[in-house]
Amino acid sequence: MRANPEARPIAGGSDLLGWIKEDVQGTGEPRWNLLVDIRTIPGSDEIRFDEADGLTLGPLATLDAIEHSPEVQDRYPVLSRAAGAAASPNIRHVGTIGGNINQRPRCWYLRNTEFDCYKKGGNFCFAVTGKNEYHAILNGELCYIVHPSDAAPALMALHADATIRTADGEQTMPFDEYFIGPRQDVLRENVLQQGDLLTRIHMPTPSPNAGMSFIKAQRRGETYDFAVVNVATVIVHEGDQIEDASIVLSGVAPTPFRAVAAEDALRGQTVSDGLLQQAAGAALLRARPMTENAYKVGISKNLIVRSVREAMA
Repeated sequence: MRANPEARPIAGGSDLLGWIKEDVQGTGEPRWNLLVDIRTIPGSDEIRFDEADGLTLGPLATLDAIEHSPEVQDRYPVLSRAAGAAASPNIRHVGTIGGNINQRPRCWYLRNTEFDCYKKGGNFCFAVTGKNEYHAILNGELCYIVHPSDAAPALMALHADATIRTADGEQTMPFDEYFIGPRQDVLRENVLQQGDLLTRIHMPTPSPNAGMSFIKAQRRGETYDFAVVNVATVIVHEGDQIEDASIVLSGVAPTPFRAVAAEDALRGQTVSDGLLQQAAGAALLRARPMTENAYKVGISKNLIVRSVREAMA
């Protein structure tokens, strides 16, 4: 794959095959002529928990297997719920955690052959002057796509690391550094270069005082859809006293968005309605909605408040 820029790895194929069918291409998106099946890599679908070491996931572990793993349900419920919120049951049986993390944006301009946008190597973001009700309200800059993964916010909230096999060997980094925005590289959403592979996901054992929550707001109620906004929250607390907070949203920015201002506002504080409203407001202080997506600001604030309450219940 490294020697062929038109080669791509394939496992579950849930997103990749749709991308091919939609014939997405441009100066920055060449057509692919080779798919490399990576499902035979040993250990790539493992789910392994050790009390001292934490949870290790192979990138080809399916969303269904993660959702129903007893260890994940017991110790990492935010991840179990996020995996169970993705797509439909049929897709979760074949869709992998690696695929969910690395799936491409759902922007209708990107996936339409008639629009040569920034992300395809063009020179314009059509969402700025067009239909933008599901686009970014934070950190959009050149390109206003939103990251579609349900699993990624949960992994970031759990302080997970990614191990990547590159041309220079393996390297490990926190998922906070794995995703990249349009200003860094408008053609990509993560650090993977041509031929690189995500080989392992690892997260530490949570504190025994950690409470967790995952809430997803979507367009169609109980049906299966991508998130308008979702939030993954991990709160370490003693009663009403918050010791640590980890809050990550998806559906609002080109990358999963860590609500650092909200986390800072909560740490060391006693929970109250006023504190939660203050933290939620701080998280969205820099939101810059476009003509049709200002509603996401209110939804995001409400989900942050609800998720912290739920995590501390």
